Amino acid sequence: MTSPTPPSSASDDIRVVAPALADWRALAAAPVSVATWRGISQIVVGSFVLLVAAIAFTVALSLSLSLLVLVVGIPMLVATLWACRPFAAIERARLHAQLDVTIPAPTYPRRDGVWASWWAVLSDSRTWAHVAYLVVAGLLLTAQGIAVTFAGGFALGGLVYPVIATAAGLTQPPIPLVLMVPAALLCAWIGALVVQAGSLAIVRLGRTLLGSSPRAEAVELARQAQARAVRAEGRAVQLTETRTAAVGAADEERRRIERDLHDGAQQRLVALGVELGSARRKVSSDPEAAAALEHAHREVKETLAELRDLVRGIHPAVLTDRGLDAALSALAARSPVPVRVDVPDPPALGRASTSAQAAAYFVVAEALTNAAKHASASAVTVTATVTGPNLRLLVADDGRGGAVATPGSGLDGLRSRVAALDGTFDLDSPAGAGTRLTVEVPCAS
Repeated sequence: MTSPTPPSSASDDIRVVAPALADWRALAAAPVSVATWRGISQIVVGSFVLLVAAIAFTVALSLSLSLLVLVVGIPMLVATLWACRPFAAIERARLHAQLDVTIPAPTYPRRDGVWASWWAVLSDSRTWAHVAYLVVAGLLLTAQGIAVTFAGGFALGGLVYPVIATAAGLTQPPIPLVLMVPAALLCAWIGALVVQAGSLAIVRLGRTLLGSSPRAEAVELARQAQARAVRAEGRAVQLTETRTAAVGAADEERRRIERDLHDGAQQRLVALGVELGSARRKVSSDPEAAAALEHAHREVKETLAELRDLVRGIHPAVLTDRGLDAALSALAARSPVPVRVDVPDPPALGRASTSAQAAAYFVVAEALTNAAKHASASAVTVTATVTGPNLRLLVADDGRGGAVATPGSGLDGLRSRVAALDGTFDLDSPAGAGTRLTVEVPCAS
């Protein structure tokens, strides 16, 4: 559905139709202005159109009213009023073509059934407004035409009379020649103002009586705005559900990879390490074989350590097995910097979704890594609470501060991860005053 054209303000119409009323330079040039000549053309054409329409409407209305007693006058009256609608369309098109203004067409009521449709025409306020325009605009154009004719006649006479008087050799004309030209210019200027002001009046009258009613248009605009808001809200809900499903699917996939690595390759490497250790003890009499087995055993242990780090980076097993409280404690135990974990209500953390808990885990892991590698911190405090519908995480250290979530950094990755869950990420790290990282994610993410 096409949106209705917003109503033009009076200042817009003045700028287009009657610039002499708003600008002194346009006022000085009013007699030769394009707006003036457009107005003169619309007076000529509009007077003819309204005269023909007024005669036709008057005859049809009189005939239909006189035949009301014979019932046949009712459909004639309906047809007469209905004919005002195409007349209004023609008049809107004329004003657009001659004065370069656009008047939005109104929406007429429709009813099913003959009698209902007739009553819709008879009771339509917009149709009667078109009738009022026909009467008022006709009177206005008539008065304007008379005023412009007199002003133009005096202006033309004032310019021609001195020439005729001089050619005829009149030494004492009834009107001093020195006053004729200024008077003629004044008449031309007044006539131009009348033309532009009259055109503005016709345009404003047309907007009121030929276009949509302001209330109906405001209601339509409000209805369309409400419909767009409903569609936007539905789209937002759909995107939220899609995002939540995508995050959940990705988290589930990470857990699957973690289980496959833990139960498959990692277990086989452990068994291989045990067998290599046993073989190394049995070949103590062969130094070269013992050295080779020692090297293989060391490689297996290093591979296991790397695999454990990889599994922990994909999805920590302790988070799945024992929950967020234990997972945070495990991170604190592995940190080279002393860490105090404060969880006032451990069972409450279990209400958070797996995606929210995983985000909290990786935020703490990255913060502790930064505190150890870059901040030169001597102590870190981790606080995890559930506040209303959100899981809130606070990580504070006493390091040198100055941390910035630059694009591509670990902190920036955490910011993106939290944003994907519709959470908040606040980094406060003034130089020399430590770093304070506050993250909140919805428990239902």
